[in-house]
Amino acid sequence: MVLSEFFKQGVASYTHIETARTRVSVWLPDRRQITAAALQDLKTSIQTRAGRAAKLLRARISVSRVRDEDWAESWKRHFKVLEIGSKLLISPPWIRRRPKPGQTMLVLNPGLSFGTGQHPTTAFCLEQIVRRRALGSSQSFLDIGTGSGILALAAARLGYGPVVAFDFDPDAIRCARANAQANKLSRVVRPVLGDVRQLSLSPGRRYSLVCANLISDLLIAKIDLISAQVAPDGVLVLAGILRREFDTVVAACEAQRLKRVACRSVGEWRSGTFAWARLSP
Repeated sequence: MVLSEFFKQGVASYTHIETARTRVSVWLPDRRQITAAALQDLKTSIQTRAGRAAKLLRARISVSRVRDEDWAESWKRHFKVLEIGSKLLISPPWIRRRPKPGQTMLVLNPGLSFGTGQHPTTAFCLEQIVRRRALGSSQSFLDIGTGSGILALAAARLGYGPVVAFDFDPDAIRCARANAQANKLSRVVRPVLGDVRQLSLSPGRRYSLVCANLISDLLIAKIDLISAQVAPDGVLVLAGILRREFDTVVAACEAQRLKRVACRSVGEWRSGTFAWARLSP
């Protein structure tokens, strides 16, 4: 991340669930670090690193003086209780909230891993997990790029099984395992290290619901491996896609005989659900 590398400091990132605008902040203890020359160098670094990420070219830089406070705790105010329909309640551990009748609850500590439910791409995946659950039936679930483990844990809470989750980032796996333990789901959800590029075209198991919340380039390049994990009567949920890249993702899915059956756009993000063409409406 540009800010982290430029100032050699940790950064905080927050995406507004409705506008999908992302704010990345860095706190500097010495105001002398903020000079006109430093800001110009930062702008140059952003432009250099932008490449295909045109949104970086639209980034605005602002500087403000803030009062001293407990920054290790203040980031928590950005995370709210999230309700997905009437079936699922997701809450950070520092907020006490009881689920409504018929609502299952998940306590999630985001840590440093992606996946809090606040981002529109994650929210879409959660909504599809809830919507696609057929009570009384056996449905398996695969979470590709599990991050905090939020999707896998939500699926387990709602009765999917078996639930398989993997990520290529060891920090994400540690976070996901801690969340599984906190929700007493360690025996049901065991996140493991894995790479989407190492999936098999002829897997031993195919899943009722597969979620892949990844960058578009990876989704497009490995859609053959990802789609191979979807059961004949299953569905694939793809997220993490910029609006301008969505049509290319759809074309890649159609080349694998997957047809779009649902989609949603929020801000610059677009997510979609796909089913095998011969089975979709």
